[in-house]
Amino acid sequence: MTKRTLQHLDQKQIPYNYVDIDRDRKAASWVASQNNGKEKKPTLDIGGTVLAEPSNNKLDEVLRDKGFEV
Repeated sequence: MTKRTLQHLDQKQIPYNYVDIDRDRKAASWVASQNNGKEKKPTLDIGGTVLAEPSNNKLDEVLRDKGFEV
């Protein structure tokens, strides 16, 4: 799912900061804290709105709400 999400963001030319939670334990802890203790991938924070494993449609909806052109 992460690869699909990254490809979608790249296709839409949406800038992002990718963090590999397999290498960054602090980031992994944050992801787990957002998902009831589970490391759901991807987990995104878009201007304070956290999405876990979103569909492309849901991702686009939140991006539009945050002012991005998608």
